[in-house]
Amino acid sequence: MNWSERDVPDQRGRVALVTGANTGLGYETARVLAQRGASVVLAVRDIEKGKQAAARMGGDVTVQPLDLSSLDSVRAAAAEVRGRHPRIDLLVNNAGVMYPPRRTTSDGFELQFGTNHLGHFALTGLLLDRLLPVPGSRVVTVSSMGHRIQAAIHFDDLHWEESYSRVGAYGQSKLANLMFTYELQRRLAAHGGTVALAAHPGVARTELARNSPAALRTVITWLAPLMTQEAAAGALPTLRAATDPAVLGGQYYGPGGRGEVTGHPRLVTSSPASYDLEVQRRLWAVSEELTGVEFPV
Repeated sequence: MNWSERDVPDQRGRVALVTGANTGLGYETARVLAQRGASVVLAVRDIEKGKQAAARMGGDVTVQPLDLSSLDSVRAAAAEVRGRHPRIDLLVNNAGVMYPPRRTTSDGFELQFGTNHLGHFALTGLLLDRLLPVPGSRVVTVSSMGHRIQAAIHFDDLHWEESYSRVGAYGQSKLANLMFTYELQRRLAAHGGTVALAAHPGVARTELARNSPAALRTVITWLAPLMTQEAAAGALPTLRAATDPAVLGGQYYGPGGRGEVTGHPRLVTSSPASYDLEVQRRLWAVSEELTGVEFPV
């Protein structure tokens, strides 16, 4: 019940790629994996910060340039990773943006949907054949409690061109992360090896909320000591999904405290909307069309 870093099993012999691993949840996830012996690839946008993070971690850690807001960058990164690693045991889709003013990616997608969902969708599809032959391999995608807030998949305006809501767009992207995980798991089930899981950190003290409106940042700062947890604790649901031998494909892990805000990681459930099979399949088809990436499953 009190699962912690100490419960992460030996990771020697495993290759793990973690996006957004130079700071916050991604850093803590990669740090623990490296300390347990994994060969860890930090896939980051800022190379210098990535190198600094790798130096602090120690172990077998390399840095890979990756900008999830550019499909060209995603394709280039995937090609470089494939060239260096004939096998991948673990892909952690962690990086994300939250509540920015409306901006678009280099491909014209709304920034939160394009980065948080479409970038990771494309990266996973381009690397999946490196995971499929590996026994026990996993894809873990980090969602958020925000998937419940003003969240729906707006197929009529995926990129919020008509009217932009920072909160609604973030909720859509985090809901998409879960729907992607559940649909991916159904497709992987026929292969019997790789599994897909999701996790959320509760409310962790990271840089993610830096784009929040000023009033919200003030509330977060005031409540932080009472209602949030350190990034290392927020990373534990991801680490459990990534390493616990008892997990099953399609599961979702989050903090076990009241309201899933803080606490040790446990199995949780997502919103009713996230389990809509028809929307999951439609989102998958739209994501393949937008990214030009087709999965080998």
